[in-house]
Amino acid sequence: MQTLDRDELTTYIIAAPEAVYGIVADITRTPEYSPEVAECVWLDGASGPKVGARFKARNTVGRASWHNKPVVTTAEPGREFAFARTEPFAGTLVWRYRFEPEGAGTRVTESYEVVRPITRIGWWIIQSGSKENKNRRAVMHAGMAQSLQRLKALAEGQPR
Repeated sequence: MQTLDRDELTTYIIAAPEAVYGIVADITRTPEYSPEVAECVWLDGASGPKVGARFKARNTVGRASWHNKPVVTTAEPGREFAFARTEPFAGTLVWRYRFEPEGAGTRVTESYEVVRPITRIGWWIIQSGSKENKNRRAVMHAGMAQSLQRLKALAEGQPR
């Protein structure tokens, strides 16, 4: 059985922290930089990032596709954006983006932390959903690296 605990990656983006935060905290833009998130929409009348706001995300990896409904846990413009997603059998993961001003730009750190572990049944579902998820930790790490690269290109106005 696989396990997940936490992981993080950091990149430097030549853009103001508020500008990078604006892209990340507008969850409807997540598919522009995330290789796994295909769609995000605000729920319950929410129209932007604030603590307690919920959204629905559709993720895809290989042939597997699933929905989840995260809730925003931190929304500090230019500093930090975080959300938690809890799924039956799949535990609770907190995704966090931290934005630190540095020189002419921003040091962006993307991370996740498992705060409630995935069950054995959850792992069975994850692994049987697609061959790519046989090593979910590696898939998530590679996804974070690609997300940060795409976010950098988006924020700096470069083509992907």
